[in-house]
Amino acid sequence: MNYFSDEKEWQWLFENAIDWDKILPLYYPTFPTEDGLETPDEAKDFLKEILINTGEWAGTSILEKAEHLDQEGAGEVKDGKTIHGNTLGQILNEAKELQVYGLPLAREFGGLETPALIYMMFLNQVARSCISSSTLLAFYTSIGEMVHRFCDHETASRLVPQVVAGDISGSMNLTEPGCGSDLSMIKTKATPQDDGTYLLNGQKIFITNGGGGLQFVLAKVEGAPDTLDGISMFFVEQNHEGKEGLNYTVDKSEEKMGMHGSFTCVISYENTVAKLVGEEGQGFKYMLHLMNEARIVVGIQSLGGIEGCLAYARKYADERLQFGKPISELPLMKRNLEDFETERDAIRALIADTMSWFDIYLRLDSKKLNGELSKEEKDLYKEASIWTRKRTPLVKYYATEAYTDLSKKAVQVLGGYGFIQEYPVERYHRDSFGPLLYEGTSQIQALMALKDIIKYAMSDPKNFFSNMVFKHPSVAFLNRENEWSQEFKSIHFRFKKNLVSLLVACLKPEASKMLDFKNWTNPDNINALMEHAETLCQALSYMETLRVLCDHCNKDKERKDLFNRYARLVKPRLEAIYTDWDLRS
Repeated sequence: MNYFSDEKEWQWLFENAIDWDKILPLYYPTFPTEDGLETPDEAKDFLKEILINTGEWAGTSILEKAEHLDQEGAGEVKDGKTIHGNTLGQILNEAKELQVYGLPLAREFGGLETPALIYMMFLNQVARSCISSSTLLAFYTSIGEMVHRFCDHETASRLVPQVVAGDISGSMNLTEPGCGSDLSMIKTKATPQDDGTYLLNGQKIFITNGGGGLQFVLAKVEGAPDTLDGISMFFVEQNHEGKEGLNYTVDKSEEKMGMHGSFTCVISYENTVAKLVGEEGQGFKYMLHLMNEARIVVGIQSLGGIEGCLAYARKYADERLQFGKPISELPLMKRNLEDFETERDAIRALIADTMSWFDIYLRLDSKKLNGELSKEEKDLYKEASIWTRKRTPLVKYYATEAYTDLSKKAVQVLGGYGFIQEYPVERYHRDSFGPLLYEGTSQIQALMALKDIIKYAMSDPKNFFSNMVFKHPSVAFLNRENEWSQEFKSIHFRFKKNLVSLLVACLKPEASKMLDFKNWTNPDNINALMEHAETLCQALSYMETLRVLCDHCNKDKERKDLFNRYARLVKPRLEAIYTDWDLRS
């Protein structure tokens, strides 16, 4: 199967959900391009052809190898390095032949410099067959982009072409023993040397692709405060010129519940030669750049897992006969499969829209580093930044939680067969727990979303509360808006009304000082609100998905059926959340 040309849904999203009018000029400012593309339509056809080729590879070769990779594992750790196993080696070599590592990387280093979302869609395709492969492939291009962004030109000119060729990859190294989400507890130390380098000493754990050869490492310079402001970022190479032996060692690769085809490493630094990235004390800020992209990519990969397990469940249900008919035609199973696929397609729409905004943000952010933005670009950059910030925790939270839930449902569609390793749904379910945990757990994403809500309310309380009046659903009715816009605004108004009630109930502001948010920030009251962070994140995820589906209906009224099905699916969930807020606030 081809995961693009055989998927009408992805073809519609490619044509309609991506804002090509904004994206193409950022990558192809003039036509014809230096690559010989004559028009914007020709550029889109070129990008589409890439996805057709990668969709064929992911839907055939990767799918055929996924079970073998799961059984064989990623490989072994030997003499401080990771050694790829036979199946993983085949996949990585085929990726070299397809030249996918350099898709979004700069032309000056041998890359194709395509829009970033093309690479993200490619990773989604691979994850549909094997999320382990998708994860390791992601750490080629993302590290290449970071080397280009944060390292000097000489280092980028030396290393990025090797990334494009598929000869080297890397990792970002945050987590330590006893130090998970609280990065201020980092113990890895960096000691400055007379030649301007630093020596790192410490250990990192749970490092995906830790043996790739390149690492961006968070550490504290001796004497730095035990806060996020004391964290710096360093760049290290495992093979450091002028140093005998390895510059850092891979101690082991963890044996995991799922994602057996990816390396999850323990790394030790003993006088590891490192270069400071940027300024001391700015490491957490720099790492956020990669983490934001990584969190969106994790959501995209999880969508791939959802697509893979539900496609297999649907195929099984259509072929499995019980009571004289396929089980997919039995009333309860039919309803369940329709609900599962509705949520899948809705998450697709949310992620496609988010990829579009993130691509614009990423491109303009890079341009901003290298020069001035025009007034129009500054306005677009601000808008893209807002949507990227808002969507990042929601996409990561919603897609990963849905992957675990829907892969469990896929196992149940197969009944007892779903529990047997011969059938791939059990692998999809085991693998689904990885995305829930790395790049920030669901609870971390929920707290980020809550923080953004409070920040928005505090920055403009008058506008926050006035929206309750001016966005009343009756306004949409009086303006004779279409039925889906009226439905969305009705659901959204009810959400905002309950949200404000929750904020007031938890934060307990004095009635006379409702618009003075300094009056809302009692620590005990903030803690009471934090108890509801996860249900708030769920509600925000549903609302943003409905927003996107409503916008898609405005582009194509044939999308109305998906909007209506999704609204029916999530309205009872929202009501349950509001009941929880009312009872526990």
